[in-house]
Amino acid sequence: MMGYVLLGIIVLILVMLIVMYNGLVQLRVRCDSAWSDIDIQLKRRHDLIPNLVETVKGYAAHEKGTFENIAKFRSQAMQATTPADKAAAENQLTGALKSLFAVAEAYPELKASEEFTQLQGSLNQIEDAIQNARRYYNAVVRDLNTKIQVFPTNLIAGPFGFTQRQFFEITEPTDREPVQVKF
Repeated sequence: MMGYVLLGIIVLILVMLIVMYNGLVQLRVRCDSAWSDIDIQLKRRHDLIPNLVETVKGYAAHEKGTFENIAKFRSQAMQATTPADKAAAENQLTGALKSLFAVAEAYPELKASEEFTQLQGSLNQIEDAIQNARRYYNAVVRDLNTKIQVFPTNLIAGPFGFTQRQFFEITEPTDREPVQVKF
């Protein structure tokens, strides 16, 4: 009788361990998937930027510094790999794009251009998609990081190599200084 009770306790503990391990694996996979979604949206953004720059170049060719900064920051953003590096690079790129739109404000004929309006609309849609993907990724990272830290899952997380993930944090444009455009 005592042997059955002991066997039942061991089986119960094993089942609990399996459930906790599988929960951690599911969260890790969701994190990877959510990061992939962010990466896809950022690639769409990076692919759109050259078209936007070329459109503005036609109207404001003398803004060479702005165009060079966008190209440089776009390249850095495309090469970044970790969430922290990507966030820093994307913050710089967003600032450069803000400068580009400030340049566009000085050219009413550019603002009236259908191609520019479409590109700007596409960029806004992509920015919204990035924000949604970032929110989902950060929520999954929060869940994974919490599960890794709480008892009793923390007893399984360490030995099986589960590590905390970094949040993907982009500084909101409202936190930045206004862009100065000088001609």
